[in-house]
Amino acid sequence: MRLSYPSEIKIIQLPCTGRVDIIHLMNAFEDGADGVYVAGCLEGECHYISGNLKARRKVNYVRRILDEIGVEPERIQMYNLSSAQGARFAEIATEMVEKIRELGPTPVTGSHAA
Repeated sequence: MRLSYPSEIKIIQLPCTGRVDIIHLMNAFEDGADGVYVAGCLEGECHYISGNLKARRKVNYVRRILDEIGVEPERIQMYNLSSAQGARFAEIATEMVEKIRELGPTPVTGSHAA
């Protein structure tokens, strides 16, 4: 089955969501993303033992940072799915795009000097 999800979604695959770093999540916003979601293994079923739990802590930390700087923390989410839940992944992608459209563009933008 070929998944159909909104074209606004950019997928970055990692061997484990535990490899996601706070700086990567923040850089996504700085580089122009209006929202970010991390899709990890179901809790208790991480192939790398606790990678998804580490990822959730990092996502929650970034949510607090966004809130402190006046940006809606809903712009970043963590979801736990099994690899068999492709249809749910596509649903989440659609829901996330709709939520971000409601929020509008993020006020965070990078100023990268050449």
